[in-house]
Amino acid sequence: MTQRTIVITGASDGIGASAARTLAKAGERVVVVGRSVEKTERVATEIGADYFVADFGVLAQVRRLAAQLKAKYPQIDVLANNAGGIMGKRELTVDGHEKTFQINHLAPFLLTTELLDVLTASNATVINTASAANGFGRLDLTDLDAARSYSTNRAYGTAKLANILFTSELNTRYGAAGISTAAFHPGVVATNFAAESTSPMRHAYKSILNRFLLSPEQGADTLVWLATSTPGRDWMPGAYYAKRALAKANKQAYDAQLARGLWERSEAMVTQPLEELDPRV
Repeated sequence: MTQRTIVITGASDGIGASAARTLAKAGERVVVVGRSVEKTERVATEIGADYFVADFGVLAQVRRLAAQLKAKYPQIDVLANNAGGIMGKRELTVDGHEKTFQINHLAPFLLTTELLDVLTASNATVINTASAANGFGRLDLTDLDAARSYSTNRAYGTAKLANILFTSELNTRYGAAGISTAAFHPGVVATNFAAESTSPMRHAYKSILNRFLLSPEQGADTLVWLATSTPGRDWMPGAYYAKRALAKANKQAYDAQLARGLWERSEAMVTQPLEELDPRV
């Protein structure tokens, strides 16, 4: 097997770290990306991988990460946008965007679009970690930063819905250029991704209920499958999966006009100075 380059964000812990271990063991060249220097370095050292550190709450760090990846890897075969999590009360990042939306959607959107030339040249697969929580999301293009209405769980669900819409629109725009995309639900996994949350959901990750959750290895299974199987033969590009099978998403996830609008708004949000953005958003 020819060794491929696989970049995984959110790979310092949980399903990202598990997928990195599995893929490295299979002989792939894995690149580990995380927020914590210590944890990211530990995983990378364990599997003999390169690593980079970036805080997705700061878009300048995402741009720096993209530049570093392009400089070092002329070919990227798989980009797994796995970083994310449930946050707490509404909070704005240094870029002026609602934290849940930026970390879960805007940052991976920016990273992917900054790498488009490399990804298209590599006929890459882009995998976005979504969630069944997309079902209680509601995307409003005029209020992506949830200034008018906010709840912790809805913000997370909306960001996961955005992941699926981004997957679909990326396939529409760049599928013919060689990029294959997929979003997936990993299941309810025993990780610390809800550590910063004030959502009631966090209790499941910190209590006796934890024993009923999936292991990180089980949660990573569909990610590994998408990364190692053949798009167009084993799975349909642009779609949403769970347990290696097509899954049903929020009805908004199938709205092509909404997907286009989200792309355009996301592009504006990551490129325009804050004062130039529509103040309603």
